[in-house]
Amino acid sequence: MKAQSLHGHLDALLLAVLERGALHGYAIIEALRARSDGSLDLPTGTIYPALRRLERAGHVVSSWSTVNGRERRTYELTDSGRRALAVQRQGWHEFSATVGRFLGPDTPPATPV
Repeated sequence: MKAQSLHGHLDALLLAVLERGALHGYAIIEALRARSDGSLDLPTGTIYPALRRLERAGHVVSSWSTVNGRERRTYELTDSGRRALAVQRQGWHEFSATVGRFLGPDTPPATPV
């Protein structure tokens, strides 16, 4: 799946990944890949700017640490991020239910005019 397909949903996906606990950037990318069964294989150039945007918005905080001599930044969800995720989830449920009325498996085929 291409990053463009996620337009408007990437922030919610990142918040949902961080809901399970603090992770460093590469672990976030791996979690997206694993939870999507490989469908979300997003480049760092997509993920890191989004994480910085979420941090500026106060939805995540980050801290630097050194592991095996390598610096890495770890991201953690804030209370504001949890609230934002709840709002995003509610919006997603409403959106998917509405679209499902048109594209879902129980939708009757269009009648020719």
